[in-house]
Amino acid sequence: MAHFRVTKTCKASEVRLGELTTAHGVVVTPVFLPVGSRGTVKTLTPDDLREIGISIVLANTYHLYLRPGVDAIERSGGLHKFMAWDGPILTDSGGYQVFSLARLCRINDDAVVFRSHIDGSEHRFTPEAVIGLQERLGADIIMPLDECPPSNADMAKVAEAVQRTSRWAERSRVYSKKPGQLLFGIVQGGLYPQLRQRSAREIVSLGFDGYAIGGLSLGEPKEVMWSIVGETVPLLPPDKPRYLMGVGSPEDIVEGVSYGIDLFDSALPTRVARNGALFTPYGRQNIRKAVFRGSESPIDAECDCYTCRTFSAAYIHHLFRCDELLAYRLATIHNLRFIVRLVAKVREAIKDGTFEVFKAEFLARYKVTDEVARITQKRKWLSSDRGACDDSD
Repeated sequence: MAHFRVTKTCKASEVRLGELTTAHGVVVTPVFLPVGSRGTVKTLTPDDLREIGISIVLANTYHLYLRPGVDAIERSGGLHKFMAWDGPILTDSGGYQVFSLARLCRINDDAVVFRSHIDGSEHRFTPEAVIGLQERLGADIIMPLDECPPSNADMAKVAEAVQRTSRWAERSRVYSKKPGQLLFGIVQGGLYPQLRQRSAREIVSLGFDGYAIGGLSLGEPKEVMWSIVGETVPLLPPDKPRYLMGVGSPEDIVEGVSYGIDLFDSALPTRVARNGALFTPYGRQNIRKAVFRGSESPIDAECDCYTCRTFSAAYIHHLFRCDELLAYRLATIHNLRFIVRLVAKVREAIKDGTFEVFKAEFLARYKVTDEVARITQKRKWLSSDRGACDDSD
């Protein structure tokens, strides 16, 4: 059975529309997955997600394994029932979380042994064990254990990670047996085009249900990231979904679609929302700034989210300045709805054959974050305990 079909393409371009069929429904692509590592998108209920227009969410095996434990989730009837979400779920393997705690883990070709960032207890992940955990969770799409080296790793280290990722992918492919559950392969290779090519060839040869590009958006310049994406996408089967892991700013989604990416995920929209950075057609706005203190208009006059329909920018400003918890919820609703509306507009533009016009107009209007400041902030976050221990959904 074909789980993915391309429904529309643009001539002389990788841009496309698609439909991804899962056990819990059909997902129209391109699509954005909000990050709900511990079985929740921070501050929001499943009903909130449905109203916003979210069709699929991401959860994390590492976090759920450590707390509350897969046994507890399995006893409750699986992850869908546990978190009261009836739509599709993609679970990440947790490999990135394990390796981001490098001071606490030991790795060999058979497994990775690590200590919990919660209580220091020792655990062991093999490729087979990680697949087994995700099968028990009951996710619709699962990911194999892979090794994701830091963006500044030397070529020898990245080559070793590529080799190990391929071996683990093969073991995962053999072990995965749950009917109706889709398994995606992950292409690694850091910032080295030749290693990306090698990884893509090896992973594609195993015949996965979809293919992810991992190990990017880790502090490298965006032009480098897009160069690697451009090298990798042509090596992936055109009849399988393409997933760019950890990328999800408004400008990156639009850019990524032009490379033929079908799925995006990122903690960025929800994380920056809780820090008072709200998306608008003109770029991020810091709602804490005094300019919003007397604004009777919504955050974004074009937005139809609950926050913008109901409250003024002045009220949201007030909540943040007073550190009221409602601020985080309302800001998160807005940012996710902004992303959902943006992706819907992207799909409509592809359908109408006007994507390139839409892209040019959007990027001309949307002021992106300064590149130097963005890289500095990203690296600082990733090197912090919070950034390493928590994928900050």
